[in-house]
Amino acid sequence: SEKTVVLCGINIYFCGSLQGGVNDEITLTAYIIIALLEIPLPVTHSVVRNGLFCLETAADEKENHVYTKALMAYAFALAGKEEKRKALLVSLEKEAVKKDGSVHWQRPGKEPEVDLPYYRYRAPSAEVEMTAYVLLAQLTTQPAPSQEELSFASLIAKWISGQQNPSGGFSSTQ
Repeated sequence: SEKTVVLCGINIYFCGSLQGGVNDEITLTAYIIIALLEIPLPVTHSVVRNGLFCLETAADEKENHVYTKALMAYAFALAGKEEKRKALLVSLEKEAVKKDGSVHWQRPGKEPEVDLPYYRYRAPSAEVEMTAYVLLAQLTTQPAPSQEELSFASLIAKWISGQQNPSGGFSSTQ
């Protein structure tokens, strides 16, 4: 379903079927700011600046969904907003699932994975995506990531690599 929306003063035309784990203005704004910064548009561009202002305001709210926090952390990393990036990563680490020497994130209220013999559990697409966004946020920093950040990132990468299917792909489309 294609539609036009206004997000934080930005007119956006998009296809709703391509959205990921959360359906709200802040999450969609984060997606758009990430795409614009990866072009790369400068952080001084009016659309980017307005979108980042919207995200900065939203980042201070306590009830943000873990998926939204992951996207915002990566957007702030790309924008060079180190303080906001670090604050979100600290918050995300508190919500992380640490298991079997790896780290990942899952949606609140989701049933925990079931360990069955001869069955390899693979996480839903949204969980692979949000964990990958946290990994990107963890590694996108200037100067280079610290040894502590790299060690934590390796635990995230371990979980993501374990989600690959036998063909080497993932359930995620992103």
